[in-house]
Amino acid sequence: MRYAIMADIHANLTAFNAVLEDMERRGGVAEIWCLGDIVGYGPDPHHCIELLRRYNHVCVAGNHDWAAIGKISTADFNPDAALACQWTSGQLSQGDIQYLKNLPLTIDKDIFTLVHGSPREPIWEYVISTSIAWQNFSFFRSPYCLVGHSHVPLVFKEDNGSCTFSRLVDNIGLALGESRLILNPGGVGQPRDGDPRASYAIYDSDTRMVRLHRIPYDVAAVQDRMMEKGLPVRLVTRLQQGM
Repeated sequence: MRYAIMADIHANLTAFNAVLEDMERRGGVAEIWCLGDIVGYGPDPHHCIELLRRYNHVCVAGNHDWAAIGKISTADFNPDAALACQWTSGQLSQGDIQYLKNLPLTIDKDIFTLVHGSPREPIWEYVISTSIAWQNFSFFRSPYCLVGHSHVPLVFKEDNGSCTFSRLVDNIGLALGESRLILNPGGVGQPRDGDPRASYAIYDSDTRMVRLHRIPYDVAAVQDRMMEKGLPVRLVTRLQQGM
């Protein structure tokens, strides 16, 4: 079976559609595993939720998902993120609100634990260093953990009493072995690794292989929509920078 692993769609419908179209070109998947932050930053929160719900999927809660419905505070958000969150709240239907409200913090699927931030702090913690990753290996029992939140495609490996990391590279398969891993598929809607292309991965349970894919999309069209909606300029410009 094949599964699509996606994180941080962030209300970027154009990027999300590009990823879904690529997924179908590659033969489709049995299920989408979404690692949270469907909304926030981008111009189409309702339509992204609506589109995701058309697919067989599971999804965990992200900080922007819960902040948009008032389930957590935006006090720790930067000013641009907080403004975008406030705008997002006014775009959601009652069905959207109920859907986001019911998202769990963690999900176990096959040999994976799914969270948004980290297994230790599923909503807020960024797994962006070997020291943080090393501390988090004791907070999940499955062989592998899937995280989002940082928008950077990375893999952390528990290795003989220490932790190492490497970048996930476009179209280069990662074979799952005996070592425990924490994997991040990067961001669909707002990549932050210097590459503006949307990022997601496909896991093949038959071959035990995870493969990252980078997908170009019409960034300028999304920027135009963000400007029309009055979203912060910094959020608009960062899309073309992939930062």
